[in-house]
Amino acid sequence: MKEKLSLPTARRIALAAQGFADPRPSGAITRRHLQRVLGRTGLLQIDSVSAVVRAHYMPLYSRLGPYPMALLDDAMQPKKRMLFEYWAHEASLLPLETFPLLRWRMERADTEMYSGLAKFGREQAPYIEGIYRQVVDRGPIAASDIEGAKGSGGWWGWSLEKRAFEWLFWAGRITTHSRRGFERLYDLPERVLPADIYNSPALRAEDAHRELLRISAQAHGVATGICLRDYFRLSPDDMKGRLEELVEMGELIPVRVEGWNRQAYLHAEARIPRKVQARALLAPFDPLVFERTRAEQLFDFRYRIEIYTPADKRQYGYYVLPFLLGERIVARIDLKADRPAGVLRVHAAYAEPCAPPETAAQLFEELKQMRDWLGLERIEVTPAGDLGPALSDIVGRSIALTPPRAKA
Repeated sequence: MKEKLSLPTARRIALAAQGFADPRPSGAITRRHLQRVLGRTGLLQIDSVSAVVRAHYMPLYSRLGPYPMALLDDAMQPKKRMLFEYWAHEASLLPLETFPLLRWRMERADTEMYSGLAKFGREQAPYIEGIYRQVVDRGPIAASDIEGAKGSGGWWGWSLEKRAFEWLFWAGRITTHSRRGFERLYDLPERVLPADIYNSPALRAEDAHRELLRISAQAHGVATGICLRDYFRLSPDDMKGRLEELVEMGELIPVRVEGWNRQAYLHAEARIPRKVQARALLAPFDPLVFERTRAEQLFDFRYRIEIYTPADKRQYGYYVLPFLLGERIVARIDLKADRPAGVLRVHAAYAEPCAPPETAAQLFEELKQMRDWLGLERIEVTPAGDLGPALSDIVGRSIALTPPRAKA
């Protein structure tokens, strides 16, 4: 193996590791396809924003194309459970097999969790125990089911009850049973998880860290130590000696990547395709781009989510999705699913310097597919951004060529 990789080669390795070198299924999409994607990504980050669709649904769509969202919903249901929720790279859905690898984080709840929540845990221990008893007696239960529970929104506006539930969740004493809409219903992990998973032997923290790094390395294909650590939010102390062990075992190969100023590591079984012909819209929290420095170094794509930026100070828009075409991220698009109106709205579209001439036409094809997947009726484009006018023109011509629907 070469000690130095060109940047295009590193991109192809990263795309293949995340499943973008595979053709999308041509037939029915099943749990087998879901397992395959999760085997590559290792996790699906959860986010509450539903401007287009909630974030955990998008990575499957980006890799598989239109799939029944009930497939992922079923994988979170008690009788068909494949996944559990916990803090990995932020709040995430994870394969059940990962549960034993995160017990150390649960056991370190007092020091690992956000400082404000940790302080709450120390100061409100008796109150938290009272909430725990409610879960024991009444679970599955939502924080809002507790009489008087009411917050002002956002984690900083959580009610006392919600904070107690979240402390218990982080400590692993309760877990997500299911969801009511997007609201978690909590129960005891021993009542939610399969017995063989819940009762699996505890791993030493250093063994768990090594296993998490293995998952991270496979999901990256090639990455710096910082990126490998970030995937599961490991601390520098958690990493000490672990990468060296994986190198000594032959599972990671130290390499240099063109243009990167840090040591990189190649997974020993990483695929190195000659060409990747992907086409996908990506969620802001897709594992391919959620580490922003990596996205910039790998794709020359500087990306920041602007949800919390005042509207007049946003550069690209409220909910902007990167557009992957071939081996490059060639555009970004401010998108909204207006479900009451049945419209997929493009507020603005911007081309990257590397965008080929067919970018607008390819993006339109992807938007049509997304429109149908979301059950919407049409696409409307505001010709904002340097790609907006071309996309608007394509949409307009498509509408003119589409026969009117027959009246019922």
